[in-house]
Amino acid sequence: MLPFAFLPNLGATELMVVAFVALLIFGNRLPSVMRSLGKSVTEFKKGVAGIEDDLDQAVNAEKKSVPSPDDSEPARTRRD
Repeated sequence: MLPFAFLPNLGATELMVVAFVALLIFGNRLPSVMRSLGKSVTEFKKGVAGIEDDLDQAVNAEKKSVPSPDDSEPARTRRD
């Protein structure tokens, strides 16, 4: 999926205008806004990794609780 798929005609000029408007709006606060954004992304990634770890642990626990069939004993079939 492309990051700007919802904006099909977004070119370099438009990106420069958006960056200029962001600079005008945030001005002196831009470094702190970017720092805050970076921390937010980091926390989000940590949260996703924690959820993935929990899911992996649950799957591994489920696999351990299910008994595996004994391969040394042949399968029994019903004979008529």
